[in-house]
Amino acid sequence: MTILATPARFGWHVSETVRIGLPLAAAQLAQIAMGVTDTALLGTIGPEAVAAGGLAASIEISALVVLQGVLAALSALAAQAIGAGRRRELPVLYWTGLLLALILMVPAFILFDNGEALLLAVGEPPALAHATGQFLAYLKWCIPGAMIGTGLQRAFLPAVDAGWIIFPVTLAGAVLNFVLCYGLINGRFGLPALGFIGPAVATSIVLTATAAALTLFAHTGSRAGLIRWTRPSLATMRALLRLGLPIGATYAVETTLFLAVALLLGLLGPVALAAQQVALMTVSVAFMIPLGISQAANVRVGHAVGARDPVAARRAGIAAITLGGAAEIAFAGLGLLAPGVIVGLFLAPGPAFTTATVLLRVAAVFQIADGVQAVAAGALRGLGDTRTPFLLAAFGYWVVGFPAAWYLTLHTEIGAAGAWWGLALGLITVAILLTGRFLTRTARLRL
Repeated sequence: MTILATPARFGWHVSETVRIGLPLAAAQLAQIAMGVTDTALLGTIGPEAVAAGGLAASIEISALVVLQGVLAALSALAAQAIGAGRRRELPVLYWTGLLLALILMVPAFILFDNGEALLLAVGEPPALAHATGQFLAYLKWCIPGAMIGTGLQRAFLPAVDAGWIIFPVTLAGAVLNFVLCYGLINGRFGLPALGFIGPAVATSIVLTATAAALTLFAHTGSRAGLIRWTRPSLATMRALLRLGLPIGATYAVETTLFLAVALLLGLLGPVALAAQQVALMTVSVAFMIPLGISQAANVRVGHAVGARDPVAARRAGIAAITLGGAAEIAFAGLGLLAPGVIVGLFLAPGPAFTTATVLLRVAAVFQIADGVQAVAAGALRGLGDTRTPFLLAAFGYWVVGFPAAWYLTLHTEIGAAGAWWGLALGLITVAILLTGRFLTRTARLRL
């Protein structure tokens, strides 16, 4: 495994980032394919099913991404330990991370069990709140698989140069999800006809299966020696929480912004919410590329920090940020040139179709910034810098982004598009702040 070097060529850092990041990005695309499948098949039932299932998915993603963010500290600490040649620290990091994953499941179950009551409390229509609560009652069984598979293993395996396995396992999961989702909605393949609840059951089964496969892989072969049983450590738990809580909080201020926008559009009715779900799903597909690059940036910068090579850390981060922005340019162009073709995959012509095409054009403006901020945040995590990035993200999303979204949606004639213009302002602000933070920190970095 090539941990780091400091060659003059910028292209070397780009190629190493691609080597690590490409399988992770592909796995993220396979993961999001499950959501695309769910949305497309719910669309065959009707806009109300898309609205309820989409809102439940937004709650699921918002909650689990935040909790998985806490576990992302495992990746940074493991990468730094490997870069420093301290592989003996890996077992206690792994088993303490597993214990943390189990603890973090508790608040997720509480949230999913009270979904309907929470939606009613924030003023969502009773019919929508009830349907969404039903969906969450079945979707909650995906929590163990999501925390152990998507959270723990996806943080640890790339740090030990075993991230390649995540793609084939996730791809197999996406195929299984399609079969189960279609079968459970329509009562095919000998499965019960569960209607719009089907995707929730399918997701729970698939995430449990993929988590089991990744865990089995982690505990076999040469990897087993890296994670031999060791009693979890209170000191390691503190280290994970010290680094991980600000990461989770950073994810929280971003994902809850998107959730708040979904709730905001829910006030406009199911048409706007269905359009939001389709547009958001499309943007999420594009975002998986920089998300994978962000994970690679975390690992590569972490390796360089562990090896006390500040030049490699800076170059690795800049290469990754450049790749993240470039990847989103292509997707932004597609959204500008052919939004109707994309939306037509999910919705028939009508009010929701028209609104979704407008949202995709707005998304083209902020996609590049979204890719840049995601990768910059990953590079900063590799440095062990998580507290200040959280404050910067909170400012950009909730001081700039949401107030703009709220005003433009409810107090102008822009309607649903106003919410996404607010998202654009928030994401552009955060991209500038986080990139500036990384460049400033690494310009004077001493290890």
